[in-house]
Amino acid sequence: MTGAVMNDLPFPKIRFLPLLLAAALTACSPGGDTAAQEAPPLQGAAIGGDFTLTDESGQTAQESDFAGDYRIVYFGYTFCPDVCPVDMQNLGRALRAFEADDAEAAGKLVPIFVSVDPGRDTPEVLAEYTANFHPRLIGMTGTREQLDAMVEAYGAWYEIEEDDGSGRYLVNHTNNATLFGPDGEPLAILPLQDSTETIVDTLRRWVR
Repeated sequence: MTGAVMNDLPFPKIRFLPLLLAAALTACSPGGDTAAQEAPPLQGAAIGGDFTLTDESGQTAQESDFAGDYRIVYFGYTFCPDVCPVDMQNLGRALRAFEADDAEAAGKLVPIFVSVDPGRDTPEVLAEYTANFHPRLIGMTGTREQLDAMVEAYGAWYEIEEDDGSGRYLVNHTNNATLFGPDGEPLAILPLQDSTETIVDTLRRWVR
C-alpha cells in the first residue's frame, strides 16, 4: 500500500476512486426524485469499519466513538501544497451553508481529516490545521500500521515519496470525502470539487 517513490511532479498525484463512477451513475438510476425513493450511491459498498487512531487532542479515537453520527472521512496531510487545503476550504464552506440551512441535520455530522503523514502531523499540528477550516473538523492520525489498516478498509490509497533529508517530501493520495451514515454505512462521495450548493445538496439528500 505504501512505499517511497520518486518522480519529477511538482505536486502530489491525486487519485479518484472508482466509487466516483458509482456516484455518477446514480443520476441515471430509476426510483424517483427524493432520497426516500433512492438508494444511496454507495449502498452495499465494502468500505468503512473499525479503526483506532489518535485524534488532535492526543486521545485515542475509534469508529465506535461516532456511533449515531454521520461522518465525513477524508484522507490527506497538512503539508499538502494545494489539494487538501482547497478541499477543506470547500468542505468548511459547505458545512457552514448546511448549518445555516438545517442546523439540526448539520449537527449530526462529524467531519474527520485523517492524516497519512504521521511523521510530521502531530496532534498539535493537526489541531492548528483543522481550526483553519471548521470548528468541528477533527484531525486524526496514527501509527503506520493503524493508518494502513484504515486506508485499506476505507478504499483509499497513498504513497509517501522519498525524503531527501529536507523534510519537504510529498504524499500522493486519494482525495475523496466519503459520507457515512450513523451506523457506519457508506452513503455517498461528497463532490468537493463542485460548487458549495452541489455539496450542500448532497448533504441534504442523505443526512436526515
